[in-house]
Amino acid sequence: TLSCLAIVNLIRPGCPITFATWPFVTDLRTGSFSGGSGEQALLGAAAIQMGNYYDLPTSVGAGMTDSKIPDAQYGYEKGITIALAALSGANRVCEVGGMMGSLMGCSFESMVIDNEAVGMIQRTIRGIEVSDETLGIENIHRCAIEPGHFLGSEETLKVMESEYVYPQLMDRSPTDQWEAEGSEDLLEKSKKISREILSSHYPNYFGQKADALIRDRFPIKITAQEMSPESNRWPI
Repeated sequence: TLSCLAIVNLIRPGCPITFATWPFVTDLRTGSFSGGSGEQALLGAAAIQMGNYYDLPTSVGAGMTDSKIPDAQYGYEKGITIALAALSGANRVCEVGGMMGSLMGCSFESMVIDNEAVGMIQRTIRGIEVSDETLGIENIHRCAIEPGHFLGSEETLKVMESEYVYPQLMDRSPTDQWEAEGSEDLLEKSKKISREILSSHYPNYFGQKADALIRDRFPIKITAQEMSPESNRWPI
């Protein structure tokens, strides 16, 4: 809050700090947290814009859906809160990836879904560039005469790579094709992809020496071998 910023600067003038006001909303009928509500999205956006007004780096919580599973409620609550936070100018948006059940749960499938949704939202933040090149008046005139469409033009091929986000999960195929391929829904796809990632992605952020030092200091129950791709302890 602004009062916290004032106190910190009294103690240590000029201390770098993030304006991370997270106003939470309560459903007055039950007293329960309403992290996916429109009111939550609105308050978060207002806090961000206050930080922007004072030229402070901002942080806010969004994507805190109250749904317990990745369903329609999950989707629209995530979409409303994350998109509004991002478009309001937040520097950091927290609690986005995988969180659900009013911050009481998460899942690997949700992380995969949210990753794709955030990619689309980031595209909206970038906006529309308006310039002589992007307007492409000459290209419009040329294609309108011959061949009568833009599909094969050099400009179209260029913006295909720079202006579009191509999802891996979201289905854009014709209905008959989707049915012929098994009518797989979003949750089924996210389960498959999350398990593929878990079975193949084993990041190693520190070497054997650091690993040994940590194991000497803390009672780590999982061996280094069990954390490797060769381990069969974690069947997917």
